[in-house]
This record gives sequence, structure tokens and C-alpha cells, in this order.
Amino acid sequence: MLPWLGERFGNASSVHTRGEAARDAIEGARLEVARLLGAQSEEVVFTATGSEANNLALQGAMRAASPARRRLVTTAIEHPSVLATARALEAEGFALTVVPVRPNGAVDPDELAAALADDVALVSVMAVNNETGVVQPVEEIGPLVKASGALFHVDAVQAPGKLGIAVDGWQADLASVAAHKFHGPQGAAALFVRRRTQLVPLVHGGRHERGRRAGTESLAAIVGMGVAATRARAGLANGGTEPATGGVARVTHLGERLLALVLSRVANTSLNGDLNRRVGGVINVCFAGVDGEAVLHELDHLGIQVSTGSACSSGEAGPSHVLTAMGLRSEDAHASVRFSLGEDNDEAQVDRIGELLPPVIERLRSLAGPGLERSA
Repeated sequence: MLPWLGERFGNASSVHTRGEAARDAIEGARLEVARLLGAQSEEVVFTATGSEANNLALQGAMRAASPARRRLVTTAIEHPSVLATARALEAEGFALTVVPVRPNGAVDPDELAAALADDVALVSVMAVNNETGVVQPVEEIGPLVKASGALFHVDAVQAPGKLGIAVDGWQADLASVAAHKFHGPQGAAALFVRRRTQLVPLVHGGRHERGRRAGTESLAAIVGMGVAATRARAGLANGGTEPATGGVARVTHLGERLLALVLSRVANTSLNGDLNRRVGGVINVCFAGVDGEAVLHELDHLGIQVSTGSACSSGEAGPSHVLTAMGLRSEDAHASVRFSLGEDNDEAQVDRIGELLPPVIERLRSLAGPGLERSA
């Protein structure tokens, strides 16, 4: 990225030599992102964030839909950028159906199919839940959506580098990704828009991104996203066994090791989400009888960073909407913590968590007093 921030800095819309070089760099990155998605270059629209990509997908598709199709269908565990956008569209007069999920954190394809009708314009379902890591059955949902005549959007922000993405296999018309979720820079993301899919742009004022998103592209960030896409795809292609490319199998091993340590060393602890249908590097556990925020701060003082929900909803009052949608009591959702592992982690760090976590939980429980029961 560094040359594009300095001596090679340029505006990709300019026709002089430096502008043409910038344009070539962006198109090279676009090709790599397209390959990561299993798409064509012309189907990739660069945005600044995954939230912007989700907004463009939902607002753009709903506003371009025919008057006969005014309903949006999504699920109760989607990212805030999807759910908040869906609610905003509902306030504008569009109809909205929010499908519940099973206790394991996965959408039931049959229940979603029951919500489909000829008034549905768009269905939006995430590929991987950002809080639990549960992989959603988008490959089963896609054909159901297409048979109904609606468009299908997949929020795939959590998927790159963790599982293979195939927009054709999903039968997706739209799919969102963000660079920083697969070791690229913040400030670069993309929306896959299948050819001939109609979208009303959010930002007007230029013909950038084939008229989908006006504004000068963030050159260096997009270049970084292209490199990250190449590495993420390589890591999946070789089975995730090469440390230089991240290693999906290696991160999964670390996740399994950490989960085993936590469950064996900390009593009254349980996994939130499906044990067998999730990405291995995301572990969401409930430490009954403690406050998750207190666990977060205690571990942070020890140099261990964890989360208690979506980063985009941090600071909000109330428990995680994902965990409560799965049926957890409010107190159990508040007692839950998410560990996220990546290619920079190793076994020594996992073992350190296994050593430091039990006394932290024990001390916090002693301060909270009795009452460790968790609902079934």
C-alpha cells in the first residue's frame, strides 16, 4: 500500500499517466476480490465499509424493486448494519419480515421459506454470524429465494479466509465483504452485484464504480484489500495448511484447543451456538453468574482482548440481540464473552488464556455471590 500513499498517489478518474496507473491498480485489486468471491470483475463495487456495502444492497435493491414487491425478509441475528437498515426501510413504508433462529444460532431454511411470497423483493441472510461464528445454510436458502422470484443478499463479511465463498453456489445476487476481516486494511470493502441486478445508489455525483457509488476510490486501501484477497484465497486453496497464508486448519485447531481448555477448567460454562457448524476461530461462551463486561476488562488488563457482542453495537445498553434471539435469558447473554482467533495467534497464547481465565472468573463470581444457574 505504501507507494500508493506516496510517490504513486493518484486519482483513478484522471486520464494522465499517474491517474491511469491508479486505475490499473484498482482494477487489479478488483480482479482479486472477484476471484475470492467466485465472481467477475465488473460485478465488484468498492465501498468504504461492510456496513456501507450492506446498506447499498438493502436500500439499493428495495428502492429499485417493482411496486408489486415491497417486502424485505431477513433474520433476527443479522449484523446491526442489516437490521437497522431494514428497520429504516420499514419506517419508509416497506414491509419487513424478521425470521427467528433455532437455539443453535442457525436459520431454519424451512421457516425462512414460509416467509417467502410474491411480494418479497429481497432476502438478506448472513453467511457467518459475527458473534457466534455459526455458519448459516445460505447454500440451501439461495435456491428457495430464487424460486420465489426475489433477490438474495448474503452478508459475507465474516466468511473470507474462513470458508469458501461461491456466489454462484449460493445463488446470491448481492454479497458484502470487508477487507479488515481477512487481514486487509480498514476503509476498504466491496459489494458483489450480479450483472443486470438493479440498484439505486446511495451516493450520487459521479460515474465511479459503474455508477453504483460516486466518489474518488480509496486507492491504497483498495490495493491492500486486493493483496489480502489473494492471500485469503490461497489459504483456502491449499486447505489452510500454510502458515504464510493464514492456515484455516491451524486457526480451527487453536479454537478447538481454547474451547476445550475453557470448558474443562471453568465450571458452569457453556458454548453459545452450534458446536459442529461454525468457523473454528470464533468461540462465544457463557460464564454463568458473571458480567461479560467485567470479564472483558479483567482480561484486557492482562493483555487479552475479547468482546461481548458486535463491535458495531458496543456501548449499547441491553444484551446481545443475537444471543437473545437464540433464546438465552438476558442474564446469560450478559454473561457471555466472545474470543476471536486469527493467523497471528499461537498455542502459547491459547494456553495462557487457559491459565489466566479460571481465576478471573472465580474471583468475579465470588464478588457476585451465589446464583450460577443457566436456563436450559
